[in-house]
Amino acid sequence: MRLVPRLAAALSGLALALGGVVAVAPAAHATPQACFYTVLEQHPEADPEVVEGACLIGAEGTPEAVRACYFELRRNFVPAVIAFEACRRAAEE
Repeated sequence: MRLVPRLAAALSGLALALGGVVAVAPAAHATPQACFYTVLEQHPEADPEVVEGACLIGAEGTPEAVRACYFELRRNFVPAVIAFEACRRAAEE
């Protein structure tokens, strides 16, 4: 009979722990790495060194940095939609 309350407590703790992971997950996408992988997954012909540099510039988060990231990717023939989304991801905190 004492097993039921223990099991309920363990399952409640597990649900809270998983809920915390889900709550933190969206913030994990907002990094220069997310920018980098967004570009290379959707446009594999892009030069990885150029993409890395552009994403690091965009990570500063200022409107000028995002614009610089975008234009750097566009110079490397990354489609506009992909470049915009990637640079936006790099700038998010």
